[in-house]
Amino acid sequence: MTALVLIDVQIGLQETAFYGTERNNPKAEENCGRLLQFFREKQLPIFHVKHNSSNIDSPLYPNKMGNDFHPLVQPLINETIFEKNVNSAFIGTNLEVSLRAQNITDLVIAGLTIEHCISTSVRMASNLGFNVVLVSDATAAFDKMGYDDNNYPADVIFHAELANLKDEFATVLDTNTLLEELDKSLE
Repeated sequence: MTALVLIDVQIGLQETAFYGTERNNPKAEENCGRLLQFFREKQLPIFHVKHNSSNIDSPLYPNKMGNDFHPLVQPLINETIFEKNVNSAFIGTNLEVSLRAQNITDLVIAGLTIEHCISTSVRMASNLGFNVVLVSDATAAFDKMGYDDNNYPADVIFHAELANLKDEFATVLDTNTLLEELDKSLE
């Protein structure tokens, strides 16, 4: 069975002023919303993961508006929510236990950001034996300052992360391709 795992699709990850950099793929949340609608319509399992930062200045700190889920992916009452304070959706949560209890073997992972919680969670899911599809246009990256004091644009970070994860840890598909493939497999 296939489940959708939406990771850290929160308002605060649009606050580029806090992160001091630019973010690519402004349509990531919209594509996460499309995935969510599809999984709801097909009555497939959905898991939401929320990051609670321990940094009081972070927009993702609990009780700050930025900690809230993005309006396009608001969980419904019957959808499971896991809260975490590290990069992996599997550390400090019951996500793995819940997936195994429902005999879920395949995961569609989307959310923010690819260089942090998405990459970590995709790698861990794969290492735990799940078949993972990472949805390329339903994630995003921020610019990064390198160890060499060079600035690496968000698109470079984004594409490097996708290249690192592709085939070794996940199948990488865009939203349209994934939805078409899932729709055909469910006929």
